[in-house]
Amino acid sequence: MWYNNILETIGNTPLVKLNKIVKDIPATVLAKIETTNPGNSIKDRMALKMIEDAEADGRLKPGGTIIEGTSGNTGMGLAIAAVIKGYKCIFTSTDKQSKEKFDALRAFGAEVIVCPTNVDPEDPRSYYSVSSRLIKEVPNSWKPNQYDNLSNSQAHYEQTGPEIWDQTEGKITHLIVGVGTGGTISGTAKYLKEKNPNIQILGIDTYGSVFKKYKETGVFDKNEIYPYITEGIGEDFLPENVDFSLIDHFEKVSDKDAALMTREIALKEGIFAGNSTGSAVAGALQMKDRFKEGDLVVIIFPDHGTRYLGKMYNEDWLRERGFLKDEKLTAREIIATKESSEIITIDSEKTVLEAIRTIKAMNISQIPVTQQGMVIGKITESDILDAMLDNPGLRSAAVKTITTPPFPFVDLNASIDKISSMINKDNIAVLVEDDKGEIEIITQYDIINAMAG
Repeated sequence: MWYNNILETIGNTPLVKLNKIVKDIPATVLAKIETTNPGNSIKDRMALKMIEDAEADGRLKPGGTIIEGTSGNTGMGLAIAAVIKGYKCIFTSTDKQSKEKFDALRAFGAEVIVCPTNVDPEDPRSYYSVSSRLIKEVPNSWKPNQYDNLSNSQAHYEQTGPEIWDQTEGKITHLIVGVGTGGTISGTAKYLKEKNPNIQILGIDTYGSVFKKYKETGVFDKNEIYPYITEGIGEDFLPENVDFSLIDHFEKVSDKDAALMTREIALKEGIFAGNSTGSAVAGALQMKDRFKEGDLVVIIFPDHGTRYLGKMYNEDWLRERGFLKDEKLTAREIIATKESSEIITIDSEKTVLEAIRTIKAMNISQIPVTQQGMVIGKITESDILDAMLDNPGLRSAAVKTITTPPFPFVDLNASIDKISSMINKDNIAVLVEDDKGEIEIITQYDIINAMAG
């Protein structure tokens, strides 16, 4: 058996039992693994549905351009379908999304415009507003508008809901879904509740989003809105695809818990999933008292871990946000092991001869160069030697004439792995600003000394 094109492989994703990660939940917990779709996310389903519906009623015409605001996954689904069907794509997104998502979209020929995150949806700079403006400017274009286009939830009513019902033989008791556009949870819930109204639909929200409070109070509270890191869920407005009447409860999950759980799923279940999956599983554990023995809980795993390699799967990224503390040495601990001494610097207007004397007197091999007290560069023994061999008369020249780019700065929480990777023959040290605002230098010797200590 074969498929006529890649679009025919969308859907029919596996349901996999979770074990170690949910050992504290008395129920059976199953993961709906949407990463087996060709675009590695659940958004392939609704992307294709939105295109097919638009083709059917004439909104999308042959050779047209698809313009959409997307965090990446919907864009991927649209881009893949566009390749097969002969459309162009322009996507707007926010600067909080991972670089890997943008690179993937561009790999399918899409144009990606990155917009600021921390602006209101109505702001002309927002990714919603920019995509709406482009629709007016680009001829023969169509905006799917995944938030308010009900083909989104309809795709899940027609596909995801029936698949889960059949795969669980109608035994599902709870569905857990991260809520962003609302299409997945609303469409799937509509189908499942038609089959069994007692099935509990549990939405996962994030701090900084309006969904939970709106569900519980009916009040759209702008004070609930603030920047957050978690990708793919939560919103600062109410998409038409979110049918609150179908959602029984919202559970908020913090950025930190979502990020760390994303990593735990890979380590304990061998499933390489994305950030919103971490939110969903963390939320399930927070709600464990809702479940009892004999219950059958299904959690949607929307997308793949490769989109988050630079973030949730990067230890330094986690440390810089205070999410991760482990036994590896950090810059803070390395400078704590050094003997207390003032960092030696040299002003850029001093002569090369003075630099040579300083290096000799202090028994050091490199000096940060300052200008009005600010580090602007560096000189090393090899810099001086190379310069003097070329022009022996440089001894009386200003240090700034042979200054090379400064040693890079690292965060106090930077790991020994990151620091070591930055030190090489061209860059023999790094700088770090301590808690008092003073500059410290870390060399290979300092790293070795800290490890030995």
